[in-house]
Amino acid sequence: MVKTEDHGVGKRAGWRPDKLREHREAHGLTLEEAGEQLRLVAEQAGLKDVPAANPQTLSQHETGESYPGPPYRRAYCLLYRATEPSLGFRPALPGEETKFEVSPLPEQRNGLHVIAVERALTRIADGDGFDSYSWQQRVMEAWKRRRTGGDPHRPCVVLVGGYAGSGKTEFARFLTQLTGWPLVDKDPLTRPLVEPLLTALGSQAHDRHTDLYRTKVRPAEYAALMQAVYSHVACGISAVVTAPFIAELTDKQWMERLINKCASHGVEVAPIWVRCDVESMHEYISHRGAARDAWKLERWEEYVATVDVNLRPVVPHLVVDNRMGAAISLADQARQAIGAVAG
Repeated sequence: MVKTEDHGVGKRAGWRPDKLREHREAHGLTLEEAGEQLRLVAEQAGLKDVPAANPQTLSQHETGESYPGPPYRRAYCLLYRATEPSLGFRPALPGEETKFEVSPLPEQRNGLHVIAVERALTRIADGDGFDSYSWQQRVMEAWKRRRTGGDPHRPCVVLVGGYAGSGKTEFARFLTQLTGWPLVDKDPLTRPLVEPLLTALGSQAHDRHTDLYRTKVRPAEYAALMQAVYSHVACGISAVVTAPFIAELTDKQWMERLINKCASHGVEVAPIWVRCDVESMHEYISHRGAARDAWKLERWEEYVATVDVNLRPVVPHLVVDNRMGAAISLADQARQAIGAVAG
């Protein structure tokens, strides 16, 4: 029976605490130095609950008095570039590679980050009819393009905004098809929560016009959308995000917070406003037949009174002129040409 940091007292099958000491000594670190390095790698990796890593705690880990909790185990693996089984935390899973050579510390390594990525990808195994090796290579090549000069640009969050029926979603999809960047579309992302919430609050599932929606539901809807965006930002991944963003793109403080938060992760923000004329918006909305558009079509004049065709974002931005569907027509032609070449 041993003391554990995360689960009180319990048995740990296959735990070999002496392995931690072996790795520390193989790297030539004292307990104090190992603690400093643990804190550093945990902070650099953005781990939550960065370990305090004082010498007494590390000594308890190495002597078997205390089993390391998840933050410590992750930090140890990062520090020693090893797996949990090779550090003695648990037995290896079937097929899990554990016999990695002791790798040098950050100031000594030369290109071993590539090997580390390859190791991590080996944990992606075949499921049901999916070629894991080919997929690993695809991920590896994409990573190399990002990290070794294949793409000279920083990651970017592209906000594609515009009124209903302006063509913003179609244009966002076009950008995604060209770049391979993931599409974060508000409607399919939030609708499964928004509609039941509206019903629970006593409104209609497709309500997008009442004060109840604007004050109670819309803020939560956009908060959920932006949490999805920030998950991409935290990973340094470009994304194409589409939603009306009427209030957001015209709120300077909101935009500045977004730009600053993204900049802190080395990610740029590119706001794009899709310009469109009222007639084309009406045509597109009528054609798509979405239930959420019923109120707009039934009270078109009332709805149009809230539309400012001259509205623009309050920060530097791009504009796509899709009046009369011109931009989407060009996008369609471009997709067709790309398909012809690929075929």
